[in-house]
Amino acid sequence: MLKPQVMDILSASKDAGWVMEPEAKRLLALSGLPVPKFKWAREADEAVEQAHEVGYPVVAKVVSPRILHKSEWKGVVVGLDSDEGLRKTFERFSRYDGFSGMLVEEMVPGMELIVGAKVDDQFGPVILLGIGGTGVEIYKDSTLRMAPLKERDVRSMIGKLKAHALLEGYRGAAPVNLTALTAMMLAFSSLVMELQDFIETVDLNPVKCSPEKCVIADARIMLVKSGHEDLR
Repeated sequence: MLKPQVMDILSASKDAGWVMEPEAKRLLALSGLPVPKFKWAREADEAVEQAHEVGYPVVAKVVSPRILHKSEWKGVVVGLDSDEGLRKTFERFSRYDGFSGMLVEEMVPGMELIVGAKVDDQFGPVILLGIGGTGVEIYKDSTLRMAPLKERDVRSMIGKLKAHALLEGYRGAAPVNLTALTAMMLAFSSLVMELQDFIETVDLNPVKCSPEKCVIADARIMLVKSGHEDLR
């Protein structure tokens, strides 16, 4: 059973056809998935206040229902380290079509992975794990399993990646927290099963995994058009 707050987010997003990143991250957090400290700032002063709370440097991202791929619009700025820089970025973003504010969040270290889901017409929800970030199109290193996942499925997915040695600790490097990654994958699988009547795809890219934790640094949820009328 989806929480009422989750249903409210889906309902509020139906006109756009997708859940914008601040609300996608709130949905994930409500479902027990790890996200960075963030704030959806509608004014420049709010953005600065959040940056002071988190501590510089921070990441800033444009929020607009008309900008699906932020990187194509130079809508993501990493490593902002001053009030002046943050305000200038807010002002630049404010000129974008449909500007609805700016997401300000803490910077998170770690190896970049992609976690995703698609509701297949034949097989139902399918979960993806792969090497993510800007390298996702270059390495094309990913693996798929049908949901719901079990712990052994996640272990198998990790082992099937060509770059699995990087996750497990290569040439003396510290491994990523595979326990945290497994827990996140299982929680994501459960959420996708609950959302399957309302979603088309979910993209978590990148997921930042370090020896300490795994955190979802970016998220996009596409809603299935035929399910919009069922959202209340």
